[in-house]
Amino acid sequence: MSKSFEILELVGISTESASDAVKNVIFEANKISPVAWFQVSEERGRVTPEGKIEFQVTVKVGRKLNNSK
Repeated sequence: MSKSFEILELVGISTESASDAVKNVIFEANKISPVAWFQVSEERGRVTPEGKIEFQVTVKVGRKLNNSK
């Protein structure tokens, strides 16, 4: 039996930390369907008009496809 995965590219955002941004996007993605693995591919940020730092992370999420015979 072969195993196949789909890969989605998602962006997580947090004003707390880059780590929190990753957790936020993974937890949200996992609500839709189970996440098998993830990879952080990019980190960036910005300063909001209110002067807060916003952390942004691009995450690749792998989900197992249901293989039917």
